[in-house]
Amino acid sequence: MAEKRTFESSMKRIEEIVGLLEKGDAPLETSLALYEEAVKLMKECSVTLTRMEQKVTILSLGDETGMTEKPYDTCEDI
Repeated sequence: MAEKRTFESSMKRIEEIVGLLEKGDAPLETSLALYEEAVKLMKECSVTLTRMEQKVTILSLGDETGMTEKPYDTCEDI
């Protein structure tokens, strides 16, 4: 089983792949394999970002308990 990459290591690998593809000297098959790897990593990063965004909440004064949790994406008073 492959070791799970961190978000940061995935982003670094995507940057490396972009650099290799921009050089344009890799054979077509290699370029396609690199592109496929980058797409997979970007999807994983997107999922990670979505999960992290869902975890971010903003606490504000409000109800009778004195605290109200609002999801990050619905808070308008930032």
